[in-house]
Amino acid sequence: MTLVQLEYIVAVDTYRSFVGAAEKCFVTQPTLSMQVQKLEELLNVRIFDRSRQPIVPTEIGAQIIQQARLVLQESNKIREIIASQQQEITGELRVGIIPTVAPYLLPRVIASMMEKYPGLNLLIWEYTTEDIIHHLKTGVLDCGILATPLADPVIDESPLYYEDFVTYISKNSKLYKKKSIDAEDLEEENIWLLNEGHCMRSQVLNICRSTKQNRLQGLTYNTGSVETLIRMVDMNNGATLLPELALEELSQKQLSKVRYFRSPEPVREISLVTHKNFIKIRMLNALREEILEVIPKHMKQKKKKDVVGI
Repeated sequence: MTLVQLEYIVAVDTYRSFVGAAEKCFVTQPTLSMQVQKLEELLNVRIFDRSRQPIVPTEIGAQIIQQARLVLQESNKIREIIASQQQEITGELRVGIIPTVAPYLLPRVIASMMEKYPGLNLLIWEYTTEDIIHHLKTGVLDCGILATPLADPVIDESPLYYEDFVTYISKNSKLYKKKSIDAEDLEEENIWLLNEGHCMRSQVLNICRSTKQNRLQGLTYNTGSVETLIRMVDMNNGATLLPELALEELSQKQLSKVRYFRSPEPVREISLVTHKNFIKIRMLNALREEILEVIPKHMKQKKKKDVVGI
């Protein structure tokens, strides 16, 4: 039994395809299939049910794969020990980030990290919270940046900052003349929301409890973009909620449509999350430090008790 064979069965489980796993492992499909078959012959069990598409592990195969993930994680600690002794931050860090954070945070962080750590290879994907958690558990991602708390026993959360929600209101809304608003004010307003699967949608619903969402004369609109929500308000009236960091992207004309909530303001907690067996500690700490460098001071001082539920 070799570490390479364990890597191959984990890859097949992750991508549910021998072809896809071979591409990710940079080997030919026959080579990968042969190594998986050799491992099955050695253990005298079938690890995968090849009669189903996509391929799924057998009952005992799932247990073997789970243990294989642990073995690979432990073996990778050897590289981390060496890296820590060399006092260098090098290697690959795979990051998942939710779309309502990515455009406002990443541009501030990436250039600085690339300059400070030329040996670091950052791979970044925008995913929903559900996808990030899944990819952390399967080893596709090393860490995630998303809204918490998650209450998942295998995911470790390290809060980065606390961000207010603000309202963005059409000039034709009766709320436009108000200097600040309460959540109850939004109950009679048409609220534009992100589509299903985005945690910010759930948070907004928890804040405003509106029953008239994303509807305009028979139209139901689904989007995963905060920028699209802003344009929908600009052109079709209604209101939406924005994360505070998004305000720096608005024009002066658009800022005139922003209204803050009266205290206590609704807040979301943004955290750096990893699987509990995560080992790339030096890379993670470097990413955390760069994020905290660019976050406004007041966002690092909110209390966890104020956070809106997901």
